[in-house]
Amino acid sequence: MAKLTSKASRIRTHVRVRRKVKGTPERPRLAVNFSGQHIRAQVIDDVAGKTLVSAFTTEKSFSGGDLRPNVKGAEKIGKLVAERAKAKNIAQVVFDRGGFTYHGKVKALADAARQGGLQF
Repeated sequence: MAKLTSKASRIRTHVRVRRKVKGTPERPRLAVNFSGQHIRAQVIDDVAGKTLVSAFTTEKSFSGGDLRPNVKGAEKIGKLVAERAKAKNIAQVVFDRGGFTYHGKVKALADAARQGGLQF
């Protein structure tokens, strides 16, 4: 059997996680994604198929050197998505790590979102 690439392995894990993790109107899903250059976090209601809140490093409010796809950048995105969720009266979410290992950037984003007031 051929060996999976790291991307294929992550996608396979993500599919397995998504079987169990569903976002509802009462408790939407906080989905994270890390590319080589950017970090994305979205709060999604899967029942309605709508993104309720999002925070990306590609937004114009961030300057070029401010956010990098590292632990500090993940912390900033986590705090920002928590602030925006609180503004829309969202307190509880389900965390979807997107197949990424819960370590480093993923853990930093989750901890920052918890400090910002989200519960999961």
